[in-house]
Amino acid sequence: MEKPRQGFWGLWNISFGFFGIQVGFALQNANMSRVFQTLGASMDDLPALWIAAPLTGLIVQPIIGHLSDRTWSRLGRRRPYFLTGAVLSALALFAMPLAPHWGAALFIAAAMLWLLDASLNISMEPFRAFVGDMLHADQHAAGYAVQTAFIGAGAVVGSIFPWVLEQLGIGNVAAAGTLPDTVRWSFWAGGAVLLVAVLWTVVTTREYSPEQQAAFAGGDAPAGDLPVRALAAKSYLSSALWATLGIVVIWLVSALTLEQEVFLLGGLLLLYGALSAVAISLARQGRTSGMLASIVGDFAGMPEVMKRLALVQFFTWSGMFIMWINTTPVVTQYVFGNSDPASAAYNAGASWVNVLFTVYNGVAAVAALFLLPLMARRFGQIITHAVCLGLGAAGFLGFFLLRDANALIVCEIGIGIAWASTLAMPYAILASNLPQAKLGIYMGLFNVFIVIPQLLVATVMGSLMNAFFPGEPVWTMLFAAAAWIIAAAAMLRVAATVPAHPQELAHA
Repeated sequence: MEKPRQGFWGLWNISFGFFGIQVGFALQNANMSRVFQTLGASMDDLPALWIAAPLTGLIVQPIIGHLSDRTWSRLGRRRPYFLTGAVLSALALFAMPLAPHWGAALFIAAAMLWLLDASLNISMEPFRAFVGDMLHADQHAAGYAVQTAFIGAGAVVGSIFPWVLEQLGIGNVAAAGTLPDTVRWSFWAGGAVLLVAVLWTVVTTREYSPEQQAAFAGGDAPAGDLPVRALAAKSYLSSALWATLGIVVIWLVSALTLEQEVFLLGGLLLLYGALSAVAISLARQGRTSGMLASIVGDFAGMPEVMKRLALVQFFTWSGMFIMWINTTPVVTQYVFGNSDPASAAYNAGASWVNVLFTVYNGVAAVAALFLLPLMARRFGQIITHAVCLGLGAAGFLGFFLLRDANALIVCEIGIGIAWASTLAMPYAILASNLPQAKLGIYMGLFNVFIVIPQLLVATVMGSLMNAFFPGEPVWTMLFAAAAWIIAAAAMLRVAATVPAHPQELAHA
């Protein structure tokens, strides 16, 4: 028994909710550094304040993936999580601009970022698995291409909205410690758009029942439990090594006078060592159905294709997070010549960053539907992704070298093409090479290799910059370029783990 093929409107409805989710992410990515600096944060404070985003993803996505694989309700398997995350995200977007009017404004803004990112992750993770749930294998690439187009379109709307409001005469400069009206209204409008878009997908789609999914899978679902059961055969040595590494990192913070945020990295390593030991113990007792044993078992027993793609993701997302944190400081300081958040020049530069982010997201939307299918049919998904990452690395190098605002648009074209490939190619490869019954948890665990590099950037990058390039954020762009070059090289190693598929985006 095979899944029915989806037509244009079927593909549209399945992914339209991601348009709203990406509006929320774009508003967050393009404006939170501006919000934090406006509320009194220094350049050195930004990585620590941004750490909420990757940390919440690290915790939330594997849990939501595990739960959604096992959920079936009147709303279905994934849709309950879409809806819950959308409601909470909208509330956070509505509350964020009110932070300056409450006591401890910077703390409130950081808390709202934490809530926003956790809620967006609650919605986003099931959307990745939703494409695999709803589509036949030969439509996976088309499904993720359409999803990427909506991601790009949503990011365009979220990124450009403050600039559009400024052109319409809405105030883009405010008193010290107060957010401009362009930012406030953008967050409020974004919350409404996010909620409506997700509701569209919830209302217009119907998920396949567990019995239908089992029939589509041909009865191979039980094999998905093998990685969890394999935990019982593992020793506690790996757990001890992870915990020891965490203790060493914590000790190095004091020994080398590193940034205090690095404590978090050590703490996470120590925690994972402890949790993996507990999971092994549970597996030895035959208790393999619980969340902890399932998540740790699936993480330890990842398919080889996922392991190799994980390395690609690690370096890819290191570069992306560097860009999200540092583009505003780089553009305002080096291109517009002012790092004072209360100055007109700084706010003009910050608005130009919204334009730049709009460009790369717009390019991604177009590239996902037109350029990537052509490249993939000619060169294959793996070579296509490696080439696209190389174009993105060239874009980051341009930010390091150029000082002309308009020239940076050309850099964003290369970054946009790479971004489109990042959002489509790895997920299309995974969805066609993973057991369907475990798609939610594997997609959630795949996010770990998006989150870990972000945590490293948020903790270690600050120490590196203060040690070697104090007050010179432009050097972060050189780190980003190097990370994407490494990711492109790592992508070539994936070929040995992927069987030849006739589709290669041919149906996109």
